[in-house]
Amino acid sequence: MNWNGRNLLESFLPSVTAHTGGDTAIYVADNASTDQSVDYVRNNYPDVRLILLDKNYGFAEGYNRALAQIDAEYYCLLNSDVEVTPNWTEPVTAYLDTHPDTAVCQPKLLSQLEKDRFEYAGAAGGFLDRFGYPFCRGRIFSTLEKDEGQYDRTCDIFWATGACMFVRADVYHRLGGLDADFFAHMEEIDFCWRVRNAGYKVACCPESIAYHLGGATLPKSSSRKTYLNFRNNWLMLYKNLPKRRLFPVFAIRWLGDAAASFRFLLSTGWGDFHAVYKAHRAFFRMLPESRKKRKETRHDNPLSALYPGSIVLDYFLFGRKRFSQLKKI
Repeated sequence: MNWNGRNLLESFLPSVTAHTGGDTAIYVADNASTDQSVDYVRNNYPDVRLILLDKNYGFAEGYNRALAQIDAEYYCLLNSDVEVTPNWTEPVTAYLDTHPDTAVCQPKLLSQLEKDRFEYAGAAGGFLDRFGYPFCRGRIFSTLEKDEGQYDRTCDIFWATGACMFVRADVYHRLGGLDADFFAHMEEIDFCWRVRNAGYKVACCPESIAYHLGGATLPKSSSRKTYLNFRNNWLMLYKNLPKRRLFPVFAIRWLGDAAASFRFLLSTGWGDFHAVYKAHRAFFRMLPESRKKRKETRHDNPLSALYPGSIVLDYFLFGRKRFSQLKKI
């Protein structure tokens, strides 16, 4: 998926074309870029297929519209700031071929800037604690572990990164794809939760390796990113939690978000502080539509796959900065 990312296409598309097997079609879906991205692909990569969207639909709806035009057994949702490695698709597709109960799978995601460290957006597979806070094998909050092979075992995870996510096409369309209301951020966690609620598994296959730049569209310091992350986290929880868990989780999250907003005020300033308030207001404004989606989502999948503790307390109070230090999931 591309939006005004010609510089990223110049940097990262060469690895995709060089390391992707000839029987695998490569598409660039463009969200109405205005920076000559399309001309660059046409002039330099005539074998890469273009899907041109009429406006910027964001990550979620952009993929929905693009993938509706592609006939394939598996899709790989790949950010335009990802460098892939030789034979990167083979281990993942082989795993999906032999595990029909797994619908989504990601590679090991390392930092493109520090290639011996895990990358923030997905590392070696994502998890969620009982209050809806996401973390990864290799990344908890802002702590990025060095990759020393400690997470090289293929295993089931709770969510896969949208930066490089393989998914069965039939499952993607049966579940309605990514939630367009999210626009960007956490839509892949919501999707993977729905995948699990539908009875499928999500996995990480570390034999495949990719390097992610991260923050190419919205930097980590962006108040817009803060807004989307907080709003979309509430939307995700409301859609997917069993009824009995809604009130206790939202009560805890309201307190947690209030504390986070004041931390923002002291550290990064007014923008992020106000973004949390705007996120909550937007969530309540979107409740009528979210209720409809909640009715369409199964909630009978047991919550045993969620981390039973609080990742916030583990990290900030008990100093557990590495995934290996957490309670067994």
